[in-house]
Amino acid sequence: MLRTFKVAFLMLVALTVVTGVVYPAVVTGIAQGVFPAQANGSLIEREGKAVGSALIGQPFSDPKYFWGRPSATAPMPYNAGASSGSNHGPLNPALHDAVRARIAVLRAADPDNAAPVPVDLVTASASGLDPHISPAAAEYQVGRVARARGLAPEKVRALVVEHTAGRQLGFLGEPRVNVLALNLALEAREK
Repeated sequence: MLRTFKVAFLMLVALTVVTGVVYPAVVTGIAQGVFPAQANGSLIEREGKAVGSALIGQPFSDPKYFWGRPSATAPMPYNAGASSGSNHGPLNPALHDAVRARIAVLRAADPDNAAPVPVDLVTASASGLDPHISPAAAEYQVGRVARARGLAPEKVRALVVEHTAGRQLGFLGEPRVNVLALNLALEAREK
């Protein structure tokens, strides 16, 4: 019986070292060597200070900034510790009410814009953390941002085009615009 406990204890120690120390150290070392930016959170820095991540959205509500997708995380938007969708299906009245309210906010911020509101400006992503919007969602906001910043819409539109990433590997996903990178480019343009 004592021999069985000794073997079990040694196996516990060995597996703890292998799976709790060696494996994580090897994986971390490989990640740091091969993908250092991604392994460290894909941080975006400005003047040596991290201002966000290229992988996690941030809330913007000032009219002079592009706004991202709504976030369904709690207790605050874009809470990376609580990644989740809203779980509201297409027939759920709560989703309809939330979309109507978001459309009203967008229309109030830019009352002269009669274009259809892109769906990604009024619905949260599955994670609630999506940092990207579609080029159509960015285009929808060009007029508001240009007026709020006193810039020509063509200059703002050119920044949108410059910050539009194509499909991954040329065929995966959809073109997208990173909202934080675009807003930082707008800020840099004013300096």
